Amino acid sequence: MVHVLSSRVLLRPSDPERSRDFYGRRLGLAVHREFGTGPERGTVYFLGGGFLELSGRAEAAPAGSPDVRLWLQVEDAEAAREELAARGVEIVRPPVKEPWGLIEMWIEDPDGTPIVLVQIPEEHPLRYRPGI
Repeated sequence: MVHVLSSRVLLRPSDPERSRDFYGRRLGLAVHREFGTGPERGTVYFLGGGFLELSGRAEAAPAGSPDVRLWLQVEDAEAAREELAARGVEIVRPPVKEPWGLIEMWIEDPDGTPIVLVQIPEEHPLRYRPGI
């Protein structure tokens, strides 16, 4: 088995400054590190147990492929909705308790990458599984 020491998701935004504003200011992600100079410099954000790197520039905005999504666990989805709405983030779908028991809220980044903010209720098996 490969021993993974760290991981990150890499995005090539069509407008790096706009994406840095979204992930840094609007979503409020903390910066892990920055590298390079100029408008296409790289910025790596903390994502809980991983990282999100914005670097380079896409020739055109991606079509918002349903094959790529960011799944971010939050403590309180409703509080996240209020905070993000106050920062001008469009809420694609407000928090809803799904049939599988998770509370999910959907937003998108400036290039249309779907972002699912997930709250795991205390009683959900992802939090606690008796006997395990």
